Amino acid sequence: MFKYIVKRLFLIPPMLMGISLIALLAMHLTPGDPASMRYGLNPEVSGSARAHLKELYGLDKPVIVQYGGWLKRIVTLDFGDSFIDDRPVIEKIKERLPATLILQISALILIFSIALPIGVMSAVKQNSFFDKATTFLVFVGFATPTFWLALLLMRFFGFQLEWLPISGMSPWYAQDYSLPHRILDLLWHLILPLFTLAFTGLAGISRYTRYSMLEVIRQDYIRTARAKGLKENKIIYHHALKNALLPVITILGLTLPALIGGSFIFETIFAWPGMGRLMYTAILQYDYPVVMGVGIISVFLTLTGILISDILYAVVDPRIRYE
Repeated sequence: MFKYIVKRLFLIPPMLMGISLIALLAMHLTPGDPASMRYGLNPEVSGSARAHLKELYGLDKPVIVQYGGWLKRIVTLDFGDSFIDDRPVIEKIKERLPATLILQISALILIFSIALPIGVMSAVKQNSFFDKATTFLVFVGFATPTFWLALLLMRFFGFQLEWLPISGMSPWYAQDYSLPHRILDLLWHLILPLFTLAFTGLAGISRYTRYSMLEVIRQDYIRTARAKGLKENKIIYHHALKNALLPVITILGLTLPALIGGSFIFETIFAWPGMGRLMYTAILQYDYPVVMGVGIISVFLTLTGILISDILYAVVDPRIRYE
């Protein structure tokens, strides 16, 4: 196992290099440039000033040369300075990363804490009213566009009922709150984006759990355990669920990239001050250093999540060994 983990860790840097190079090439292929975004159509800015800005940031050099310079800085975690406000990119990421982690970790906890019991109950009570009702809700979850659901929830709970805040992580005057009040206010702002982000994942994980459990509870060793007189709860949650979790762990590795990718949309819709919103703004402003910095952090979190899901395979099933 240790050799496998070390091998996977050594594979992360070349994957980060390849993905970051593709991201930089994609940014350069899009129409427009940072100078145009910074100065816009200001007639007072001459062409020589725009050329000086490109020379200042090294944008007049070939893409591969720009990428080489970026790689040299990235070794020391120097992501450069933003083209828009000249702030260090690492500072902007440090400001936004906690908000993204709060949203993503909360979504994962919510998805698995609800989806696993629903999937198990649906399998155990196959073709019951509970199974049919959850199946219907799952199909609704798969068919509902999440961005449309986000706007619908904002309109209903935010504008019509005025129960929940529809944007931001906290109001500007939250610094005057006490610590318990700040936590409650954060949870209050988290409800709508968290529910929207977890909605589709909840539907998928519950179905995978149900199908996996149906296969496991039909195995011979489950019938043997029942014949020995073991309690049903112990059979389901101790013997069957542990083996049924293997396919679900695979989905965990795929859920993390989906959540991180989805955060770009949800953080923009709900004005959540996370990395997704920062990335979206940077793309519109052709802020290459911010795009590269946020992209590399997002990819690293995704690869780390996939590695954790692979390690969990061996934790759940001791028969699995990695060479």
